[in-house]
Amino acid sequence: MLDKSQLDPKSYRDAMARLAGHVHIVTAAHEGERRGVTITAACSVSDAPATLLVCLNGTNPRNAIFSRSGSFALNMLGAGQMALADVFSGRNQVDPELRFAHGTWKKLKTGAPVLAEAVAVFDCRLIDIKTVATHVVLFGEVVAVSLGKQAPALVYLDRDYRTL
Repeated sequence: MLDKSQLDPKSYRDAMARLAGHVHIVTAAHEGERRGVTITAACSVSDAPATLLVCLNGTNPRNAIFSRSGSFALNMLGAGQMALADVFSGRNQVDPELRFAHGTWKKLKTGAPVLAEAVAVFDCRLIDIKTVATHVVLFGEVVAVSLGKQAPALVYLDRDYRTL
């Protein structure tokens, strides 16, 4: 029989810190409000139709905009964008209302904020949401893509930024 005792959360977080993740800013806009968050938990689901997923902290009430908006954009960052990643992570205490003063922002199809300097952008129509433990998983059908200048990847590994 499988032991159903809980794994120590700190041990899990320490192990996950060794999993490299590409750094992105996921964004949404709804009724004049904008939200952007630095994340590493994002991946492709399918290419037919083009679908991806992102994971967000479900305990932060500000993240409810992602479900209300019906769309989001996944903005892939490059090696030279560590400072922008810090702005949207909250690491340097920039007020969430002032985050979009950093970088150049535009829109593609859905109206979600799109970073003009991103390595790549996936503009998505929200098609499903799943709540799993403390997080929400957003599934998006990609309705537009923008390719920026090719650059080395910005990844997060061992609780710090790295480049590839």
